[in-house]
Amino acid sequence: MIELTSATKHYDTLAAVEDVSFSVKTGEYFALLGPNGAGKTTIVRMLLDFTRPTSGRLSIGGLPSTQAAARLGVGYLPENFHIQPYLSGRQYLERCADLLGMGRSEATDECRRMIELIGMQGREHSLAGTYSKGMLQRFGLGGALLGHPKLLILDEPTSGLDPIGIREIRLLLETLKKDGMTILLNSHLLSEVEKICDSAAIINQGRLLVKDTISSIATDGDTLEDVFIRLVRG
Repeated sequence: MIELTSATKHYDTLAAVEDVSFSVKTGEYFALLGPNGAGKTTIVRMLLDFTRPTSGRLSIGGLPSTQAAARLGVGYLPENFHIQPYLSGRQYLERCADLLGMGRSEATDECRRMIELIGMQGREHSLAGTYSKGMLQRFGLGGALLGHPKLLILDEPTSGLDPIGIREIRLLLETLKKDGMTILLNSHLLSEVEKICDSAAIINQGRLLVKDTISSIATDGDTLEDVFIRLVRG
């Protein structure tokens, strides 16, 4: 589903990403891990063609990430997601459906389904300005899931959520994975990653340190967090 081959991104003299190669299989739940400034968000931005690589190749579903067709089946939730405060969650979803080219009947059905899926029945008509961070994240996830994407890219989806909200998002993502969706998760919550991800890549200072299954990375009684700290500290 995702393929990076010697992906490199330089900003003047800064090497944000340097010669990174890894792949993500269809249906895999994959975590992209690293400290702040490691290059995780730059990789996501290159995959989504928000920025172009200096060199190397990135592809989604076998298509170069620079082609618009590669992103037709991609849902994306950015880290600092927000909805205009004068819109309701339902109106936000309707605008997303409109951008996807859905007809009125399909959009109505899809928005209703999504509101149920994210557990926001009864609050869908409230203005976004009254929502908590967790509620905004739910509607952001709902917008990313409209149109039945094959690949879901999530940048810190549980940021600002309380423990109950984190668990509910995890259970929702587990359901999506069982349905065959490929998920790329950029997260700092290593305990959650260890519970639900199949594999992970750890990067630091733009370079790939390790890419393997979670069970292979965290061995001999070490947690994923133990290994992460040891690798990043060198």
